[in-house]
Amino acid sequence: MSEGLSVSEMSARSGVTVSTLHFYEREGLIRAARTPGNQRRYARDQLRRVAFIRMSQRVGLPLARIREALATLPADRTPSTADWRRLSAAWRAELDARIAVLHELRDDLDGCIGCGCLSVSRCALVNPDDARAAEGPGPRAVVDAIDAIDAAGRDTSLTPGRPDGATEAPVPPTLVR
Repeated sequence: MSEGLSVSEMSARSGVTVSTLHFYEREGLIRAARTPGNQRRYARDQLRRVAFIRMSQRVGLPLARIREALATLPADRTPSTADWRRLSAAWRAELDARIAVLHELRDDLDGCIGCGCLSVSRCALVNPDDARAAEGPGPRAVVDAIDAIDAAGRDTSLTPGRPDGATEAPVPPTLVR
C-alpha cells in the first residue's frame, strides 16, 4: 500500500495534526498500513473517517460513541453514501436533544445572569437556598441535562429504533427548576 498517503500528507489533507492522527490510530478509529521501512500509509478512505470524527466531536459526541459508530462501517471496502447516511440517521434524535438543551441553556442563562447576582447559591429564581447542592457539585441543571442526553446516546443502537422499543431519545430535563 505504498501508494497511500503518508502521515504528513494525511495531516495536511485532513487538517489535523500528526499527533492527532497517531492518537486516532491508537484508539482504533483509523487504520494505517506500514511500508517495508515501517512508515505509515493511509488509504484515502481514512480521510472520510477523520472528517467524520472531527465533525462528530464538534457536535459534542463522546469518543466512545464515535468509536462504536465507526466499528459498524465495512472493513473490506470504502464506506458508501448509504453507510454514512445510516450513521447520521442513528444520531439524529441525540443531536436534536443536544440542540434543545443548548437552546434552553442559552435562553435561561441570559435571563438568570441578567439579574446581576451571578450566584446560584443566592438566586431566588433558579436555585433558592441552594437546594440543588444536595444533588452534587457543579451546575446541576446543565449537568443533569447533558447526562440525560449521554444516557440516551448509550441506549440508542446504531440502527433505527432503540433496544427498548422507543423510537426516539428521552427528552432531557429542563434546565430551570
